[in-house]
Amino acid sequence: MYKRNRLIAGLCVAAMLVGCTGVLLEADKDRENNRDSAREQVSAPPENVAHKDEPDEPVEEPAEEPQPLRVIDDKYRTTYEIFVYSFADSNGDGIGDLQGVIKNLDYINDGDDESDLDLGCNAIWLMPISPSPSYHKYDITDYKNIDPEYGSIDDFDDLVAECHKRDIDVYLDLVINHTSSEHPWFQEAADYLKEHTDPAQIMDEEGAFTEEALEECPYLEYYNFGTEASDGYERLNGTEWYYEARFWSGMPDLNLDSDKVFEEIEGITRFWSVRGVDGYRLDAVTSYFTKDIEKNTQFLTRLNTMIKSQNPKAYIVGEAWTSESEYAEYYKSGIDSFFAFNYANAEGMIARLAKSKLDAASFADALSSSEKLLGASNPDYVDAPFYTNHDMARSAGYYTGKGADNSIKFAGGLNLLMGGNAFIYYGEELGMRGSGKDENKRAPMYWVNEAGSGTLYDKLSAFMCDGPKDMDKITMSNPPYYVQKDDEYSIYNYYKNAIRMRNTFPVIARGTTTPVPEIEKERLGVFIRAVPVDTVDKETFGPNSVLVVFNNSSEEITVDLGRSAAAVDYNKIVYQLNTSAKVSAIDRTELTVAPFGIVILDKQ
Repeated sequence: MYKRNRLIAGLCVAAMLVGCTGVLLEADKDRENNRDSAREQVSAPPENVAHKDEPDEPVEEPAEEPQPLRVIDDKYRTTYEIFVYSFADSNGDGIGDLQGVIKNLDYINDGDDESDLDLGCNAIWLMPISPSPSYHKYDITDYKNIDPEYGSIDDFDDLVAECHKRDIDVYLDLVINHTSSEHPWFQEAADYLKEHTDPAQIMDEEGAFTEEALEECPYLEYYNFGTEASDGYERLNGTEWYYEARFWSGMPDLNLDSDKVFEEIEGITRFWSVRGVDGYRLDAVTSYFTKDIEKNTQFLTRLNTMIKSQNPKAYIVGEAWTSESEYAEYYKSGIDSFFAFNYANAEGMIARLAKSKLDAASFADALSSSEKLLGASNPDYVDAPFYTNHDMARSAGYYTGKGADNSIKFAGGLNLLMGGNAFIYYGEELGMRGSGKDENKRAPMYWVNEAGSGTLYDKLSAFMCDGPKDMDKITMSNPPYYVQKDDEYSIYNYYKNAIRMRNTFPVIARGTTTPVPEIEKERLGVFIRAVPVDTVDKETFGPNSVLVVFNNSSEEITVDLGRSAAAVDYNKIVYQLNTSAKVSAIDRTELTVAPFGIVILDKQ
């Protein structure tokens, strides 16, 4: 299904901005060194390829034309991660809630193709919203309900309905590695063990609970209890019993070998599926069975089959915070996506490119390598690029000094230039800051600051949250949304244009990457993103291939596309993202790329 096309009015080149993240793979370091010598060998254009000096008659530079939106209803989306606690407060208690999210859905996507007032994201991921004793709510006490701080189940139903009106998918955080120690399952098991201090009374010779004990307390099977202290186990207060809790004592690990536990999980996902949930983010999948990739993959296979029996269109993305070579193995489970950790965080490829500390050519090399690796595990995989999330220092803090905003923007553009379902952490599009303890990384959405006035200011001010109580005082160095929305060169408007780029050219999210090394330079990356020509209807999909050129330096760079047989025919700029008023331009085959610019070219 396609949204109706919308011409992007006033597609002013100067208003288009871009950014992206990445991590240099070890295998790419050698490739990077080899490319330096390869570039030196390129001294003349390939035979039979047009060169800028060859035409006998002047060639008129193709003009950029407005492009229609081409938003496809599939799993290749642009997803906005929301920590409800800090996003928008609707009732004045200082804590964000579901009604606050509902009242600000138009900020994410207003559902109106004729407007240009929203970010353009078409999915949201809600961090845990079920009852929990903690502010972050990753220790759940009731999987089939809403935490009272956030509202009610009716509020959730309203949220789903309002999202679907706007063609926004809703993904929930599915936390099944552990529960809260205050969950009734654990409480009943703990009480039983406190009454049975002698293991011989309720365990057989092999250390398993007897059938009689399990009949008396079925929840003994739900967790991993033992009689000896070992790594990752906590002592049950007042007893000689121990239980597995890899994160902390308040988060006892579930026994995922138990069929009864799996039946509970099946009931949980069915409960939310019938309420219209479109998918799940799976928390901590590498901890399901600690350091056991094979068992984790087997469980994920079972989980994927079960969820998609309830909703065949469900989208599932897993958090496997590990190396790419390891999370590639998890794709064999059939799970749609796993987060691309290799490209994220302060030392990832995206940040290093944005700091001009990495050869631009390494980005296309890494993307191509990743696509081959992940595709070998699951040809139907959907990559899940992201730059930062709730566990990482906020990205604006990665850059300091003059030109920091250019790097912030450019990094965001690179992330959104990657294939798959791209994720944005709330406030990232405003250049919010926050580092150190987790509470600081989850600061209130920066709708307004202390200065301001007017009707809109008052409305947005009412949504401001207090944030986690243990959060340090954080001074934001970039303006709030209230200010940035009217600045065409703001980080916010750059992100808007970068998301529009994804919504305008479906091939960017869905295509494969082919580097064009013969014309790349140290600070100029060039690659083709393409899908097979016979798989798309160009009238609705747009071009099946585009040439992507980016400059990760503070100086403009000129390149002759005529030196590459693969690139020479891409002679029309159809979109560009710029961090300032400086723009990119093409003259015949000579392309000049603005500082920290990203250019999308199509064939004339």
